[in-house]
Amino acid sequence: MKEADVEKGLLSCVHCGFCLDACPTYRATGDEADSPRGRLVLMRSVSEGKLPMVGEEASQPGGVGYHLDRCLGCRACETACPSGVPYGHLLEHFRNEQEHQVARTTGERVLREGLLMLLTDPKKMKLALKAGRLTGGKIPAFAARFVGLPTDTQLPLPADLEKASAPLPELIRARGEKRGKVALLTGCVMSVLYSPVHKATAQVLAANGLDVHVPKNQTCCGALHGHQGKLEGAKELARTLIASFEGTDYDAIILNSAGCGSFLKDYTHLLKDDPEWADRAATFASKVKDITEYLMEIEPRPMTRWIQTRITYHDACHLRHGQKIADAPRTLLKMIPGIEYVECVDADQCCGSAGVYNYLQPQLAGQLQNKKVENLLATGAEIIVTGNPGCLAWIEQGLPKNMAAPKVLHPVELLARAYGE
Repeated sequence: MKEADVEKGLLSCVHCGFCLDACPTYRATGDEADSPRGRLVLMRSVSEGKLPMVGEEASQPGGVGYHLDRCLGCRACETACPSGVPYGHLLEHFRNEQEHQVARTTGERVLREGLLMLLTDPKKMKLALKAGRLTGGKIPAFAARFVGLPTDTQLPLPADLEKASAPLPELIRARGEKRGKVALLTGCVMSVLYSPVHKATAQVLAANGLDVHVPKNQTCCGALHGHQGKLEGAKELARTLIASFEGTDYDAIILNSAGCGSFLKDYTHLLKDDPEWADRAATFASKVKDITEYLMEIEPRPMTRWIQTRITYHDACHLRHGQKIADAPRTLLKMIPGIEYVECVDADQCCGSAGVYNYLQPQLAGQLQNKKVENLLATGAEIIVTGNPGCLAWIEQGLPKNMAAPKVLHPVELLARAYGE
C-alpha cells in the first residue's frame, strides 16, 4: 500500500466498537490491544512515529508486534465495520513492515520459514508427512521446544496419504447437456491432504454440465506468504500463477479453499501498483469463483439422492468475511434431499486455524478451537461441514477421540453424494 492509502485506511476507523464482539481474540482476552480498533491505534502510532515497530517494547504485551502477531487475520471486523475500514490490507502492510524490521529468534525463524517452505510446496509437504508416520504425526519434543510449540503438537496426518494426495486427470467431462467449461485450481495443502475434495468438486461440476480442466502447471497462490507479511514473495507467486492461466478461455477458475479463493480475488489489490501486471491481475481475479458461489450463479441441477442425516456448518473466515459468501453454501446444503440442517452458535467465529496461526499462536488457537468444537457438538450434528482445509483439519483435531464424534466434511463431499457420485 502507498503511504496515502495507509493513512486514509487508518483514519477511516471512527473507534465505534462494532468490531469488538466480532473479534475472536478480543472475545478471548478482553484486551483492547487484541481488538481491531486497538490494533489500528497501534498501527497509526507506528505510522506517526509514536511507537516502535521493533525492539523489546514492541515484542511485549501492549507492544505493536506482539498484538499484530496475535491477530488471526480472519477479517470478521470488516463484516462488522460500518465505516469500511480496509483492515485486512492494513494488517498485511504492517506485517510486511514488521517482517522487514523485526529480528526474530532462531526458533521463530525456523518455524515461520519452515511452515512456508513445506506448506507451499506439495512435494516437500508430502515427504514431511511420510516422515511424520514414524512418530504418528507427533513433532519430536526437542524440535517442538526449539521452535516454541507445545510438545504434544500433531501434524494433520491422513490415514491414507496416497489417497489424500492422488492427482486428478487433466479433464473431467461434463455429464448431460454441456453448459460450459471451468478450471479447477488445486493449490498446495488441498492437493496433498484433500484430493478427495478436489475429486468431489470435479464430480459436482461435471454433474452440472461443466467440463472441468485441471491444469498441471499450477503453483502456490501466495496466500500464506501474504498473511505472514511476505508480500514480495506473494507477488512473485501471484505473477507466476496468473501467467500459467493466461491464453485460456475458461468460464471460471474454481476454488474450494476459502483462504486461497479470498487471496486470489484480491490479486487486483496486491498488484495494483505494478503497471505490467495490474490489468492482468484484475482480469484473472474476475474469473475466480468459490465452488458454492459458482453453483448458485449457474443454478444447480436438482440433486436426487437422499441423504438422511443432521448437519451443521462452520463459516470459513475467508469465505464469509473475505469473500462475503455466507448464504450460498447453506442454500446448497439445504437443497440436498433428506438433510436436517442445524445452525451453529457463532458459526462465523474463527476456529483458530487461520492459515498457520495454530502453529504460531498455539495457546490462543487452542482456546478458539475448544469453543468452536463445543458449539458444533451442541448442535447434535452427525456431520460438520466447512469449506477450507485449515478449518477441516483443525476442527477434526479438536473433536473427541471416540466413535460418537461427528465427521468433518467439505460441502462438495455431501453434494457429490447427493448427485449420486
